[in-house]
Amino acid sequence: MARDGKLRLRVLDAYGNFIREKADVLLRNQTVTDHVRLSGLDLGQEVVVDHLLGPPQNLYLLEISAPSYRPVRRFVSTATDSGPTRLIYLPIDAHKVVRVDFPAYEDLAEGARRLLERSEAVLGQSGHAGKDLYLNLDPIRRAGLLNILAKCRRTLLANGQPVVAYLAAESSALLEIRGDRFFASVPKELREEVKHSVAEEIFEPVSGALHTPPKGYSPAGSFKTRDSYGNLQLTFFARGNRWVADIDIDDARGLEHVFQVLRNALTGRPTHPYDIHQILLVHQELDSGYRLKTAAPA
Repeated sequence: MARDGKLRLRVLDAYGNFIREKADVLLRNQTVTDHVRLSGLDLGQEVVVDHLLGPPQNLYLLEISAPSYRPVRRFVSTATDSGPTRLIYLPIDAHKVVRVDFPAYEDLAEGARRLLERSEAVLGQSGHAGKDLYLNLDPIRRAGLLNILAKCRRTLLANGQPVVAYLAAESSALLEIRGDRFFASVPKELREEVKHSVAEEIFEPVSGALHTPPKGYSPAGSFKTRDSYGNLQLTFFARGNRWVADIDIDDARGLEHVFQVLRNALTGRPTHPYDIHQILLVHQELDSGYRLKTAAPA
């Protein structure tokens, strides 16, 4: 069998930069027994893997792993000439992040600043509001907050207003911030506009059974955007004329599908805001505004 097959690869992180680490690459032919393993491959530029089998035995299962990234897998076909360049994204492993570069408070969108400035009673952050609150949040909570606010800016309701416009309203304030969601007092109009947007197929009603109502509040509907991955979900609770929303972004196995991360690399790991950040970047071209940093390569 002639080994005249070539595979051209361009391996990038979620920000569109070349991977600055050496990687292990494994290729398993899907027609005949032919395994090719490359250790310590430099992915700092476009690479061509040659001496592979060409057509008609040119289908391989490709696996790529690098120290600070989650391993990915996909089917690829070789060509006898240079062939097309296969673009592959590697998501940073959230547990390998050593620093997060966040935007300055002054660079946040106006709606985000207005919400933070009115949030004087956030659980565990008593006495902090505005810039002080923003800077006092740990990286995971701050990242989760920015993810959700970015998605709320992008999501337009049937009336043409973004969800974040209602979070910037005078009656809105953050009540609790977690890494994967936040709770906020909101105007009733937000719930009504979200419900109205179901007919426009912007949102769809879903079960809110996994969302626990705040003490004294009753469930008032849960709605999710129709994105394939990285859905915005708003779950509402009411007590008289007071309304609270539990707002989060649903991963919906996004890492596995958007990046084709190996399933066994995700087993037992909860959704992490750094993962959501990368899903939004690659799948929706939506930037939460911060940058994940890993250790410099040796």
